Amino acid sequence: MKIAVIGQSLFGQEVYCHLRKEGHEVVGVFTVPDKDGKADPLGLEAEKDGVPVFKFPRWRVKGQALPDVVAKYQALGAELNVLPFCSQFIPMEVINAPCHGSIIYHPSLLPRHRGASAINWTLIHGDKKGGFTIFWADDGLDTGDLLLQKECEILPDDTVSTLYNRFLFPEGIKGMVQAVRLIAEGKAPRLPQPEEGATYEGIQKKETAKINWEQSAEAIHNWIRGNDKVPGAWTEACGQKLTFFNSTLNTEGLVPEGEALPIPGAHQPGIVTKAGLILFGNDDRMLLVKNIQLEDGRMIPASRFFSGADSSVLELTEAELVMAETVRSAWKRILPSVLEVEDSTDFFKSGAASVDVVRLVEEVKELCDGLELENEDVYMATTFGDFIQLLVKKLRGDNKESECIIDYVEKAVNKLTLQMPHQLFIGGLFVDAEGAKTYETINPTDGSVICQVSLAQVSDVDKAVAAAKDAFENGLWGKISARDRGRLLYRLADLMEQHQEELATIEALDAGAVYTLALKTHVGMSIQTFRYFAGWCDKIQGSTIPINQARPNRNLTLTRKEPIGVCGIVIPWNYPLMMLSWKTAACLAAGNTVVIKPAQVTPLTALKFAELTLKAGIPKGVVNILPGSGSLVGQRLSDHPDVRKIGFTGSTEVGKHIMKSCALSNVKKVSLELGGKSPLIIFADCDLSKAVQMGMSSVFFNKGENCIAAGRLFIEDSIHDHFVQKVVEEVKRMKIGNPLDRDTNHGPQNHQAHLRKLIEYCQRGVEEGATLVCGGSQVPRPGFFFEPTVFTDVEDHMFIAKEESFGPIMIISRFADGDVDTVLSRANATEFGLASGVFTRDINKALYVSDKLGAGTVFVNTYNKTDVAAPFGGFKQSGFGKDLGEEALNEYLRVKTVTFEY
Repeated sequence: MKIAVIGQSLFGQEVYCHLRKEGHEVVGVFTVPDKDGKADPLGLEAEKDGVPVFKFPRWRVKGQALPDVVAKYQALGAELNVLPFCSQFIPMEVINAPCHGSIIYHPSLLPRHRGASAINWTLIHGDKKGGFTIFWADDGLDTGDLLLQKECEILPDDTVSTLYNRFLFPEGIKGMVQAVRLIAEGKAPRLPQPEEGATYEGIQKKETAKINWEQSAEAIHNWIRGNDKVPGAWTEACGQKLTFFNSTLNTEGLVPEGEALPIPGAHQPGIVTKAGLILFGNDDRMLLVKNIQLEDGRMIPASRFFSGADSSVLELTEAELVMAETVRSAWKRILPSVLEVEDSTDFFKSGAASVDVVRLVEEVKELCDGLELENEDVYMATTFGDFIQLLVKKLRGDNKESECIIDYVEKAVNKLTLQMPHQLFIGGLFVDAEGAKTYETINPTDGSVICQVSLAQVSDVDKAVAAAKDAFENGLWGKISARDRGRLLYRLADLMEQHQEELATIEALDAGAVYTLALKTHVGMSIQTFRYFAGWCDKIQGSTIPINQARPNRNLTLTRKEPIGVCGIVIPWNYPLMMLSWKTAACLAAGNTVVIKPAQVTPLTALKFAELTLKAGIPKGVVNILPGSGSLVGQRLSDHPDVRKIGFTGSTEVGKHIMKSCALSNVKKVSLELGGKSPLIIFADCDLSKAVQMGMSSVFFNKGENCIAAGRLFIEDSIHDHFVQKVVEEVKRMKIGNPLDRDTNHGPQNHQAHLRKLIEYCQRGVEEGATLVCGGSQVPRPGFFFEPTVFTDVEDHMFIAKEESFGPIMIISRFADGDVDTVLSRANATEFGLASGVFTRDINKALYVSDKLGAGTVFVNTYNKTDVAAPFGGFKQSGFGKDLGEEALNEYLRVKTVTFEY
């Protein structure tokens, strides 16, 4: 068909391009005159293609069509007029001229919201459904026959921009093309537009956008979001006109504490909080406004309303001055009507529109080494001078938004001055628990109190989940590219490395970890884990899948891997930082946000980690940390409807309870690393010296507080006595002492309750008839020290043969020479299946045994050899799901299948 396109804007441009791709001949484009020297995008695109472009300032005068304008239009011989977005009144002589008439796009479900500000009124009225209509033009006001309608759900915090960008723009373009296709095929309906349900509220202008405070909070929220960003809902307060943007009714967990903002006519004063400005409806419900535009045009975070403008002006370096001039050139290109861009030049008052904001953000990315700005940043710094200051602060990392006041506990330990946060970490801030509740965290080396730590309550969990949900759905974390997400995780790993001595010392102080081991493993592997998963961020990808074709159509099916949302992570006390890192690194690399519950007895490295996430620039709310009890905090995370995944490491008993809670709450995804009773089989043909060395490590590594510790050693008869003799000799050489001493081999057990369990465990072993070769008692010194212990003659029915000690207790059983299948049967006779090991020089035997052992990890002629690239997780009642390696990412992703037909 021969088509005349009458309209403007990017929407008009896209419709024009799609119609040409469909094979239609666009005989002419009618758009608006240039504004401030800038041509409309629709006209620019048509001129490139050599299509005639007309820019009539008006089509009629005093209600009468201009004859020369109509003549120029008629000379084109259009068969259909397409009006994708048109702000001019087109006379009926033009509307009725083509043989197929004229079709118009309208951003509402007609007959509702006839008129100009349809999107605004859809939101202002709190409609649950919105959409667009393509109708046949007539001489009424949006009253022509309906051709096509499509609807969408209105989300609670939608604004004009989000609704337009998410649905009305992309789907509207498709709808216009579909409508033209139906006309060309002779299938286009003409459905009379009903009068029932018709509304017309009139154009929304700044003078009519003043807030009426005699309404409910929901109605006020709808008014603000319905006028966001244009024309902007406003009120008078503090002697000036304040315009509100970015409103939400999601105030779960928000405490209305801060400085009061009196507002004439409001039911009660607003409250400026750290989260933004809380407003109240006449129903006493709250809403939250995050940005305020002042009367002078400046946009500021609502949380900083009373703090005033930042008077400190940064002095630019020579390189930054060069950068400023480069950006000034970009402003000149975008603002052609401005002869000279001064520091006082205002971007919007100089004629910039929303499309220019996108262009400026993209130009800055190219000119400033990939610096990511949000559109909001441009609205926050509208003059050139303020904009350059904002850029320099971001490039330097001096973002005041990231500053956080931390109430440290300071201790001089290990030739360091430790600065340890001790409060909850929620939404990027260290805060006290509800009711200022605290508990004591204990140094296991001497039983002394390290400090008071905030004890999270259920209400704190709700606040943390709300912060994580907001960060996931609305924050920067979900908007930055995967590569930039990886860059932040690399930066976090670098900061952990810079603070490794401090982190290792805190692990020694709070968990009793031997400092040298903490430096290498607890902290060292944590750093490696974040670096490994940082590298995965931009390599998470789906696939294309051939599916059965339904001729004559063709299909394309693809998969997308998406983050799950808010994840809860519950970590144990044996490797406080490393277990946090194993789960959190994969979780964040996948794009999720997280609420972490460290073990109640070892919270301090997790809280130090929280501080480092701030320094790394991880956006607020992405990471939240709640020290507290499992029965309270862990249970609420498992039950919470907004948590979509739980990652847990701990006992099988608690794991089963969590799994049940996850199922009953919202069928949330769960991965569990639970108990173990890992068998280690040592054959007579092994390298005995190595077997003794690794056998010692398999049990006594990290004081036996090791999830994959060899819970039972099976020694072939012919080397049994020699093996035990060498082990006892090595045990006697181990130095038990202060974990901060560099020559200490064996530090204190993690906490007193665990020490008592180990004593009871050994007493039961003796009572059942096992031979206590050495150890079995508490070391007679302050603190929670337990002797490295060896039991022999352990039979299969005994308690210590079946149950995990989680301590430095070696359980040794014999097996007959050459009886491989019997020892395999005994090794597998457990409901656990976390790890296992075998020592032999016979490769055939090694392969056979490793194939038959029922465990998630099998070590051959080594033990404890974990690596960040190798997946780790158990079988049977040792749990399911994987930490580490590419497999771990799948625990924090969901797969979406998308099928196209073309």
